[in-house]
Amino acid sequence: MPVRVVDTATPSSQPSSGQDANAGHPSPPSCSLLSAGRCYAGTQNVSNIQKEEAWKVNVRIHGCDLEHGYLCGTMEALNVPLADTPVVTFWEGEIVDAKNYTFFTGKWEASPEDDIRHWSKFPSFTPLLDTFLTYVFPQSQIETDGGKSVDLSNYAYIFMVLHHPTLHRWKEQYFVNVGVDCGLTIAGFYYVCFSCSDGSISGYYYDPNSSPFQKLELKCTNEKDSGFTFSSYELQ
Repeated sequence: MPVRVVDTATPSSQPSSGQDANAGHPSPPSCSLLSAGRCYAGTQNVSNIQKEEAWKVNVRIHGCDLEHGYLCGTMEALNVPLADTPVVTFWEGEIVDAKNYTFFTGKWEASPEDDIRHWSKFPSFTPLLDTFLTYVFPQSQIETDGGKSVDLSNYAYIFMVLHHPTLHRWKEQYFVNVGVDCGLTIAGFYYVCFSCSDGSISGYYYDPNSSPFQKLELKCTNEKDSGFTFSSYELQ
């Protein structure tokens, strides 16, 4: 949720990449560190050419449905310069599982080139990059099926099973405790890599109207709801 730079258009109305997905693969392996009630804390780097800046960030998972590649939660940004209070947003996530969602976003103003640039920031994706570019990236293939090809599905599933992270997209849907005039924007979304081994999260915020590659770094802070707690908010 970086500082609002300009008024941006509403997110793309293209169909979700989870529609009519390849059902040839089972759901990704379950991960106890990715479940409802889990909390994470860290920072989001929002630096720009004028100054270095990072916000403290807390995240809580409110729901996780691996069968449908869906998760949701809240994100709380602290020490935001333009806000008098911590800013809380509700977000929904897509799990790249080859069955419901693929590596290609297909909305939110993200092009296939944007997807490549952001996924390749994660070291665990590097072993797949050459194959991904060679067999998956051809534009004709993307336009035909949105990237839901046999090659793409196989590599996405092998990636999850062998490397044990999961790749997500997190899209903030609305502000929970402040109005839209708070000076921040939620027009973009996060490319996220979640480690099932230690619960760490790394991500990059994408919004063509914000500073590029704003890095999100979080660590799991609780076991079975211990650790930090949010203030009380009612989600609509």
